[in-house]
Amino acid sequence: MSQIRPRGAVAPLRRPALSSRRPSVDAVVAALRPEEPLHCLRPQAVTTAARAFTAAFPGDVLYAVKCNAEPTMLRAIAAGGVAHFDCASEAEVRLVRSLFPEAAIHFMHPVKARSAIRNAWQQHGVRDFVLDTDDELTKILQETGGGDLGLVVRLALPKGNAAYDLSGKFGATPVEAAALLRAARPHAARLGLSFHVGSQCLDPAAWTRALVLAAEVIAVAGVAVEIVDVGGGFPVAYPGSEPPALAAFMEAIRAGAALLPEGVRLWAEPGRALVAGGASVVVQVQSRRGDALYVNDGVYGALSDAGAPGFRFPHRLLRLDGAAAEMTRVFTLFGPTCDSADVMRGPWTLPADVAEGDWIEIGQLGAYGTALRTAFNGFDRAHVTEVSDSPMLATPGYEVAAPARAA
Repeated sequence: MSQIRPRGAVAPLRRPALSSRRPSVDAVVAALRPEEPLHCLRPQAVTTAARAFTAAFPGDVLYAVKCNAEPTMLRAIAAGGVAHFDCASEAEVRLVRSLFPEAAIHFMHPVKARSAIRNAWQQHGVRDFVLDTDDELTKILQETGGGDLGLVVRLALPKGNAAYDLSGKFGATPVEAAALLRAARPHAARLGLSFHVGSQCLDPAAWTRALVLAAEVIAVAGVAVEIVDVGGGFPVAYPGSEPPALAAFMEAIRAGAALLPEGVRLWAEPGRALVAGGASVVVQVQSRRGDALYVNDGVYGALSDAGAPGFRFPHRLLRLDGAAAEMTRVFTLFGPTCDSADVMRGPWTLPADVAEGDWIEIGQLGAYGTALRTAFNGFDRAHVTEVSDSPMLATPGYEVAAPARAA
């Protein structure tokens, strides 16, 4: 029987009854012949990526829960050695605490409801909070009452060239940030400064430049700072976008961190870098019109980044009955909703004879695929299963091999 959900809520991912041994994607599709999107999780790939990042980063790694909050993925992150979690809401705090009673949870959203601050502090043992205004500092102090309080000031950076620029919404100017550090210092057991270079940033030097600015702000503030949080934004591979190796980003961070006061502890908030390769989504072709394929998932589901942002994803055709044509064509995908904005230009290169009933596996969707699903038009039903396949693309430095079949 279907569960009753609040209006607009997304249906929970449904797990098919399969063997406890992880099958391949092909085996799951053959068994289920799914007519709804099928999320294929690769927890071992997530654990491997988390282990590689924690080994390389010279400080504490805080997983950005917003990127993928699926419990299987969170457990895989923890299995890779991550014991700190970057949460942006009270709901994320509750989820992490329910899974990991001893984890360190950090409330890293610069604007929080008073009740969220109060409940995180009183009920879930959260002690670290980010702020970027005097008003937020006052709010945090009033709702926590002080004590073992960690206060981290968010520093705004100049606009960069990341795929998603994050410079316009949060962050204090350097002058404001220095003043906030001075204002927060008497109340903080731990005082920090944070920044974010932007999501999917391919330029390691962006972290060096940000750390140079952070060092200048700390010097101007003239107070002791225990933490500098270098944020997230660490990139992964997509078709046509090959990032430098993980080591290049760590080298750039170390170069910038050398300018910080002695004893400062580094934090990082990776999300995409840890989970992108950890999931793919299998969609079914419901109709073909020339070079347009109408599929059962789209920008209101797991494929948001394939829409207006224009991310390209590895993909391949799955056909259970008969071989596909060797000749390929470039297609556009349309999602299942009635909205004409539900389009994914790709390009999606597939066998020329792709037809209704075929399936397409789309990779690198562990990051923001599940997290951005909506209930628009009622297309919120999906299966989820764990599979044995490797990620469809490998990102340098994470020691995960890509299978040769990836399109």
